[in-house]
Amino acid sequence: MKSKSFKELIVWQKAHQFVLAVYKMTKAFPKEELFGLTSQFRRAAVSIPANIAEGYRKRGKADKAKYLNISEGSLEECKYYLILAEDLRYAKTEKENLLAEEVSKLLNAYSSKILTSDS
Repeated sequence: MKSKSFKELIVWQKAHQFVLAVYKMTKAFPKEELFGLTSQFRRAAVSIPANIAEGYRKRGKADKAKYLNISEGSLEECKYYLILAEDLRYAKTEKENLLAEEVSKLLNAYSSKILTSDS
């Protein structure tokens, strides 16, 4: 069954959960990081579901794949920020790392499905 909205996509739902987790985690970061790591991390996290949503309405495979690839890049950026947050002792990131891995697998599967579909 074809979805009617990007909000029905499990990959988008999980990516949105990841954004909410990042916002919650970064709320506890030091105030001096507000315009540094906190801002960069949140921006990269928001880019993941935003690009899934934008790509959802694109008509051609190449256009859809482009936006999904941007999401994948933003997710990898977030994975680095998780490492940095842990190394700086700003947060424990086990839960967020697991969620990031889940989003990564779903995004990879969704991208593969788009690229190999007949439509």
